[in-house]
Amino acid sequence: MPHDPRPVDLTGHCLCGAVTFGGHWAGDSLRACHCEQCRRWSGHVWAATGLSDFRAEGPLRWFASSERAERGFCGTCGSALFWRRRGSDLTEVAAGALDRPTGLALQGHIFVADKGDYYDIADGLPQYGQGAPE
Repeated sequence: MPHDPRPVDLTGHCLCGAVTFGGHWAGDSLRACHCEQCRRWSGHVWAATGLSDFRAEGPLRWFASSERAERGFCGTCGSALFWRRRGSDLTEVAAGALDRPTGLALQGHIFVADKGDYYDIADGLPQYGQGAPE
């Protein structure tokens, strides 16, 4: 049986290192989200993948960004780190905060109908006007 190059367990940390996290890669695609909330949260585009068995240590703070979801960040340096649907066992983690090598590759773009007017998406990856198809 050939070796599967995709990650199993992933770890990461915030900019200052005060928040560390890890979990089991849930197998979902790494996609860039261009919705207004994600752009405002990250300062540009949010790229994340899901972890199960999520664990985090340090001064982690959560912000209720909508009735259905919350976003996690470092209480010391302010790094935007996590997104999760309330009641879900899955936590989406910022790809930029993951320790390398991740073994991940961007698979597409979601909510491109809401993207900023200051950039183009020209990488040839699939683009979805709203969320990705199930």
